[in-house]
Amino acid sequence: MKRKTFLKRAAGLAGLPVVSLPGANPEADRIRQELLDAWRASEKISIATAEQMPDAGYAFRYTPEAMTFAEQWRHCLLYTVGQLQADFEQPNLYAGKRLPLNMTKAEVMAELPRMYAHVRRAIETIPAEKLLATVEYGEHKIPGWRLLYVLENHIIHHRGQCVVYLRLKGITPESYYGW
Repeated sequence: MKRKTFLKRAAGLAGLPVVSLPGANPEADRIRQELLDAWRASEKISIATAEQMPDAGYAFRYTPEAMTFAEQWRHCLLYTVGQLQADFEQPNLYAGKRLPLNMTKAEVMAELPRMYAHVRRAIETIPAEKLLATVEYGEHKIPGWRLLYVLENHIIHHRGQCVVYLRLKGITPESYYGW
């Protein structure tokens, strides 16, 4: 192969994500699988919760200063993607795009799977060294992979608020047992 051809091909690979090879770091592989399982369960529950609210209920807020049902989900989308960019240098799905403040049910239902797919790609491509590195989080030092659980816990918090919104609208939320 000619040097010029090689350099052109190599330059084309520079924009591709770094993917850890399975088996290269068993601890990182185990953590990745655990994270993927947790985020798949989160997606299933989030979509089921968002689906239960009728479209008209997406503008509901229980007090004037509270977020609407739609704003709860919009906040989860923007915060999760923004933190993946800040903490793990992942692309921001919403760079140059503004999600409407008053998203419709259809918009939320389209964006939730997109955001969760983005999280899965991040989990699969974040280098093992970055997953296992110690980072500062508030006053604590934690392994980088725990930041992905912090993001999931944030979604759990807002999803729990959405369950309250459902009840306030007279809707009995689906029950969830186990994973």
